[in-house]
Amino acid sequence: MPATTPTLLELDGLRIEYDDIPGDPERAPLLFLHEGLGSVGLWRAFHRRIAQESGRRTVAYSRLGHGRSDRPAAPRTPAFMADEAATVVPALCAQLELDAPVLVGHSDGGTIALLAAAGLPVTGVVVLAPHVLVEEFALTAIRAAREAFESGELRTRMARHHDDPDAAFRGWNGMWLDPAFRDWDVRDRLGGITAPVLGIQGDDDPYGSSVHVRSVAERAAGPVRLVELGCGHSPHLELPDDTATAITGFLAELP
Repeated sequence: MPATTPTLLELDGLRIEYDDIPGDPERAPLLFLHEGLGSVGLWRAFHRRIAQESGRRTVAYSRLGHGRSDRPAAPRTPAFMADEAATVVPALCAQLELDAPVLVGHSDGGTIALLAAAGLPVTGVVVLAPHVLVEEFALTAIRAAREAFESGELRTRMARHHDDPDAAFRGWNGMWLDPAFRDWDVRDRLGGITAPVLGIQGDDDPYGSSVHVRSVAERAAGPVRLVELGCGHSPHLELPDDTATAITGFLAELP
């Protein structure tokens, strides 16, 4: 079966892949932000499920260097998640007319969602296994991913979903393993979050412990609800029903 043609928009001369599902214009829309190796396609249509169950307009996009989006214009720095939150997210919301959205982020996308919510008007935030600091045991898993990519196994799988699997992988893996990133910590930014937050964390996540969502609960200025599930790093793929129930329940209570 031939691949579907991606929907693209242009920001600052670069094309970004996105998927836009219509919904009730009276409800705040959802903006999905994928994980470090993710893309629109690698949500595995979970964003479409939430769109259907919540009745809300839902947009998912692939960051530069991911999926069918163009490669970024410059190499990433340790501030890449903060940069995405401060520049791409508001520009995307403005171009697509996503007013005060609910940000839904997984892993690195969860971090971007938290940082964006600290500085932008949002209606709510849902984070799945976000990161707010670097844990040594997580770096062990990231090093193992590098070995899997260099052996060709992971690269082959990623090539099905990314136009440039090397750019997608190196942009994530190289940054997390950069010695300059070792002291990365954004917990001091969380106090700017005033919107309600739902934090979902797996109890067997090789990339992060519950310290991340607990830090959000301790530091965010708005209400935070935490849900722990019996899974690893991808609750929406490993326990999709439980994850969808938690998210749609949270959305139903938003203003």
